[in-house]
Amino acid sequence: MATEIDEQTVPPQSFDELKLEIMNRYPGLSGQLRRIAQFLLEKPNDSALSTITSIAAQVDAQPSSIVRFAKTFGYDGFSAMQKVFRSRLITEAPSYRERLRVLRQSRPGFDGAEAILNDFIDDGTASLEQLRQEIDASIISDAAQKLLDATTIYILARGRAFPVAFYIAYALTGLEIPCRLLDGVGGLTEREARLATEHDALLAVSFRPYSPDVVKLVGDMVQNRIPSVAITDSPVSPLALQCESVLETHEEEGKAFRTLTAPLCLAQALVMTVGHKLMESNGSN
Repeated sequence: MATEIDEQTVPPQSFDELKLEIMNRYPGLSGQLRRIAQFLLEKPNDSALSTITSIAAQVDAQPSSIVRFAKTFGYDGFSAMQKVFRSRLITEAPSYRERLRVLRQSRPGFDGAEAILNDFIDDGTASLEQLRQEIDASIISDAAQKLLDATTIYILARGRAFPVAFYIAYALTGLEIPCRLLDGVGGLTEREARLATEHDALLAVSFRPYSPDVVKLVGDMVQNRIPSVAITDSPVSPLALQCESVLETHEEEGKAFRTLTAPLCLAQALVMTVGHKLMESNGSN
């Protein structure tokens, strides 16, 4: 396993290369460097435009730690690494969330239910636009094929992520695809999960803060060579670091109630892709 003291001769030259390298080496980083990695991958626009002092304050670290992080990945310093984030930024249009923030500043305030409704509509729209910009459709296709190839699909989630898992189970049942929702009723989750074989598949859903029993069960099933798909909110989440296919959807931090608009949309797209592939395999039009 790579550790934080290993240094590369040639640093990653693109954001995708840097993201992959950070994900691969994340388990070997210290807690402080993990916080930096998480910030950089989840907020690439802020990483491109913020000062090193600002980033350090947001991750509760010293600027010298940011520099050390950059050097860990082969850069001369933070400025050299930040150029990778800036190159990504100039090739993309401003995010909907950034445009929305400007709009909010210019519009008059609202009170009560209207303000709450508008906030949820705006946040949901922003999360969908971010999903559109960042998701790789080929990953959805690969994940759908993995599920379609399975004898039985085991679906796992807890807490806020459970509605997403329940919808997936509901929709797959409608497609007459065998699946089992590991909902924990009667404390049978681990016993049911042990029924899975290499011919089945695991679909796990979890968002920050990640459910410990979900993380543990995912680890156990992956160790038993169960093909795995995750819907999660970070490239360095415990699920993303263990599962074979990872579908990411990002929500704005700091919200008391985070919307499920994007995760549900992603779940619908995944299930419908499974259905489309099923029709193709059956020779249907």
